[in-house]
Amino acid sequence: MTDFGATSTADEVLEGKDLTGKLVFITGGASGLGQETARAMAAKGAHVVIAARDQAKLDEAAQAIRDGSGSDAVETILCDLASLSSVRACAKETNERFDRIDLMINNAGVMACPFATTADGFEMQFGTNHIGHFLLTNLLVPLIKKGTQPRIVNLSSRGHVFADVDHDDPNYQNREYEKWAAYGQSKTANIQFTVGLHSRLARHGIQSYALHPGGIMTNLGRHMTQEDMEWMTKRVKENAGDGPGLKSIPQGAATTCYAATAAELDGQGGVYLEDCHVAAIDDVSQKDGVRSYALDPAKAERLWAVSEQMVGETFAY
Repeated sequence: MTDFGATSTADEVLEGKDLTGKLVFITGGASGLGQETARAMAAKGAHVVIAARDQAKLDEAAQAIRDGSGSDAVETILCDLASLSSVRACAKETNERFDRIDLMINNAGVMACPFATTADGFEMQFGTNHIGHFLLTNLLVPLIKKGTQPRIVNLSSRGHVFADVDHDDPNYQNREYEKWAAYGQSKTANIQFTVGLHSRLARHGIQSYALHPGGIMTNLGRHMTQEDMEWMTKRVKENAGDGPGLKSIPQGAATTCYAATAAELDGQGGVYLEDCHVAAIDDVSQKDGVRSYALDPAKAERLWAVSEQMVGETFAY
C-alpha cells in the first residue's frame, strides 16, 4: 500500500527516485498537468519530450520546464491528436529522432466541448482523447519495446462514470450529442484502451496504466461555461469526502508520476489508479473507484477493433 494520497504532489512521489537515462514522451506537455509532469521528471534526470499542436506554446513550456527543473534535456515535437496525418507525422519524426521511449504518458485531452469533428470526421472528444492516442501509441510501440522497464500511462478521468463507450456509434452519428456523456465515453475509452494494451504488451515487458488525476482546473476546461464550472466544482466538493476537493496542478500530476515510476505497480498493468493507488471496482460510488465496464476485457477488444477500423490500420503484437 502506498503512503501517498490525494494531497501528494508530483515532487513528493518522485522524491528519492533517479530518472537519469529515462526518455519520457508526454502528450499535452505544453501546459497544465503535462507540463508539471515534465518538470517534475526532468528535475529527477529524465530526458523529456513534450508534444502539443502549437510550437510557440511548446517553446514557452519547454523553457519553463528547463527553468523549473534545472535540466536542459527538454525537447519538443508537434502533434495534433485531432488529425491522423499529424499523428502519423509525429510518430515518424519520433521514430527518427529517438532510439527508445521508456515512459509514454498520454496526457493531452479536450473536455465538454460543443459538438465538433476532428480532421478525419470523428467526434472531437473521442477522436482527440482516444483515437489520436490509440494511433500514436501503437505507432510508437517499436520504440517503447526498446525502453527499460517501459510503461504506458493513459490519463482518464472520474468522468468515465458518465458513460460507457457506444461501440456502435462512438461518433454520435445516430444519437443526440451530449457533451458530458461524450467526455465520459472518451475517458472510458482511455481505460478500455489500457486494458487492450495490457493484454497485448505485458508479455513484451510493457506495463500499461490508466488513471484519474483528480478534479483540477486547467485549460482542459477551456470549453466550459461558467455554469459548467460551478457544477463541476460543486460535484468535486460533494464527492471529495475527506479529500481536498479540487486539487492543485502539482497534486494532480502526482498520480501520473506514481503510475509511471512506482515499483509496487510492477506486474499490475491494466489497472486504473486514483490518488496514487489502484482503485477498486465500484459500480455504485459517486466518490471513487472504477466502473466495471471500463475494465471489461470484451469491451476493450471491441474498442480495439473499432479503433483499428477508424484509423485504417491493424496492430498485432
